[in-house]
Amino acid sequence: MVPAEIQEISPRFQNFVAEESNEERKVSLDLLDEVMEEARIKAEALKRKVEYRYNSKLRPRQFQVANLVMRKAHPY
Repeated sequence: MVPAEIQEISPRFQNFVAEESNEERKVSLDLLDEVMEEARIKAEALKRKVEYRYNSKLRPRQFQVANLVMRKAHPY
């Protein structure tokens, strides 16, 4: 069985220009820092949203030294 690209040149291979590819790679590398910064900002925003939802459902409780509290008994 012979792969299709050996029998006939694919348009991707036919239209490939090394200089343009190198320039596009350089541009992508230049923009990499900005993409990483944007991802960090989105991750931080998501973290704060999750924290806000968790804290909104949490009921604060204060205990004194003499208070009796129920401890969960673990099976082990």
